[in-house]
Amino acid sequence: MRLAAGVDVGSTQTKAVILAGDDEPRILARALVDTGAHVLRAAELAFHAACREAGLDPHEIEMIVGTGYGRYRVAFGHAQVTEISCHARGAHFVFPETRTVIDIGGQDAKVIHVGSEGAVRDFVMNDKCAAGTGRFLANAAEVLGLDLEEIGSLSLRATDPVKLTTVCTVFVESDILSYLAQGRRPEDILRGVHLAIARRTVSLARRIPIEPAITFTGGVARNVGMVKALEEVLGLPIQVSPDSHFMGALGAALFALERLERGLEAGTSS
Repeated sequence: MRLAAGVDVGSTQTKAVILAGDDEPRILARALVDTGAHVLRAAELAFHAACREAGLDPHEIEMIVGTGYGRYRVAFGHAQVTEISCHARGAHFVFPETRTVIDIGGQDAKVIHVGSEGAVRDFVMNDKCAAGTGRFLANAAEVLGLDLEEIGSLSLRATDPVKLTTVCTVFVESDILSYLAQGRRPEDILRGVHLAIARRTVSLARRIPIEPAITFTGGVARNVGMVKALEEVLGLPIQVSPDSHFMGALGAALFALERLERGLEAGTSS
């Protein structure tokens, strides 16, 4: 049984997945830690936590692939693959019919057009600012004095959503405070926040083909309000896996397993 791992170093959180290469690859363990200021340390913590979860010694893992913005800091890894390729590969593994991947992370957003074999055909990315990302949602939650985990479900109770004038994280506070001063309900404000992000994401997506089936990946995929808002703006259903947050790490682990199966030497990079 071959053992491989993927470590996805994101701007806010770092994820690790360990795969067993049986006839059909199996996920043995997952781990999630906050990235913080020490990227290498976060990668090591996530990887070792996944090994403990799987009951494995780290030295038993034959191939490790790093991905995410901090992939080159995964010093104990054997190779690096871009997060675009890894999210496409992970989404295709979980949902083979995937043709479009929407990935909203802590600081950026990506939309990926995926081929029938899980390869990237085209993509667009917003990585110049945090507008329309998880950071925007976190700021909104903070202004309203709410936990980030509760704002998605709360937004679904809206009856009269507000219309935000911007999705800039710098100005969201003044926008929200203005609506609160008008007596608008938090749920209506949050629904407006989610719809604003959805519109921005779909506007980004329309630069490339949007082809069903659509799979939502990244940490924001756990937000039920965001899923609903995207489906409303797109007019199409969206697939979300319990492993959506780990999709980049899963894709990296699949690439690692593929390298083992092909007998490639450790240390090559893509």
